[in-house]
Amino acid sequence: MKIGRYEILEPIGEGAMGEVYRARDPLIERTVAIKTVSTAQLQHEGPGFESRFLREAQSAGRLSHPNIVTIYDVGETDDVAYIAMEYLSGPTLRELMDKGPMPFDLVLDTAIQLAEALAFAHEHGVIHRDIKPANVIITGPRGCTKLTDFGIAHFSNSDKTQAGLMLGSPRYMSPEQAMGREVSGSTDIFSLGTVLYEMVTGECAFGGDSLPSILYRVINEMPAPPNTHRHELHASFAEILMRMLHKDPKARPDARELIAAFRQMLPQDRSEDPPPEPDRVPTLLPVIAFGTPALVMLLIALGIIVISFFIDQPKKGSAAINPNVTLEPSRLEPSEPEKEEADKVTAPSPPATEPRRIRSQGSDPYLAGLDSKKTELELQRTELLLKYTEQHPDVVLIDRQLEQLAIERRNYLQQRRR
Repeated sequence: MKIGRYEILEPIGEGAMGEVYRARDPLIERTVAIKTVSTAQLQHEGPGFESRFLREAQSAGRLSHPNIVTIYDVGETDDVAYIAMEYLSGPTLRELMDKGPMPFDLVLDTAIQLAEALAFAHEHGVIHRDIKPANVIITGPRGCTKLTDFGIAHFSNSDKTQAGLMLGSPRYMSPEQAMGREVSGSTDIFSLGTVLYEMVTGECAFGGDSLPSILYRVINEMPAPPNTHRHELHASFAEILMRMLHKDPKARPDARELIAAFRQMLPQDRSEDPPPEPDRVPTLLPVIAFGTPALVMLLIALGIIVISFFIDQPKKGSAAINPNVTLEPSRLEPSEPEKEEADKVTAPSPPATEPRRIRSQGSDPYLAGLDSKKTELELQRTELLLKYTEQHPDVVLIDRQLEQLAIERRNYLQQRRR
């Protein structure tokens, strides 16, 4: 079975308007989750509803955040519209909450991650409209919280409230949603408040035996403060939670305010922790990438300066170079580049004159100083190669210095020949 290009592997859930499948994308060998919505159902909602559904899904697909499930693709076939999204293995928040009240540190960590997701979405003009435990997945070894169905879930509710056939979760709806009024980002804040209330108390903020009774409480009543159910709760947490459940949308805090408030409640040792190592590594990479070449160039520049210093000494009449230095031919074995340079200089001379040329150079104080420095550098290079490779910066620096000495020696010989 295929939906679009995706190969269906197995059903993994059922939504209000369609099925959810685990599928495979054959183009890039990736496992995805496919959420389907019947096109007949979308058309039944009214003219233009189908195109609006796809437009909302595409808008949500532009959200890229660690706490928001990524949407990869949106499309249609003959009978369904579908959304291909990130496949996550792990329980939903609903499954964890069914086990009873949760530890406060876990509630606080989940609250911060969900508030981060909402802040990012609201700043990009996307409202979820259906925050509930079933739309939150806990995944990964560190328990990363992922919010699903951004910009999509509210279509499952659409106009069904008026018909008395509400398909969503009225316990987590805001008063303005229940009354069919315009919604905003504060709608998601109210719904998040109902989820957090149930996480810490184990009780629904707005319970009831029937849809009318639930909606009446959502619109008209405030729940008991959460610390009446759980006395050890942080007082500031209870205060901001009740603000999130305020009937007036303008009186509720925004997502960024929630993040700041929840972080203040973290234990001192956690709130002052440095960022984890993976977050610091990318910051160091540019320093390493740009600093290493700069350091190598600096070392090369210093080497050239040192070479220039030794070369200039004889020209200025300095006595730094001992004119009595005797060079041993075995210690002056030239490298391949030097052989080529020397060949160019000595090519016109016949081989028989070579011993006399070496003797005449040995009596020259300037050449003797160059050859002495060359011998010293070659010894240093040999010692470095015992520890490192040809690519080591110190070896490269000495090779550059030897090249400079060879060039200077060649230029000096050419001047003498003139």
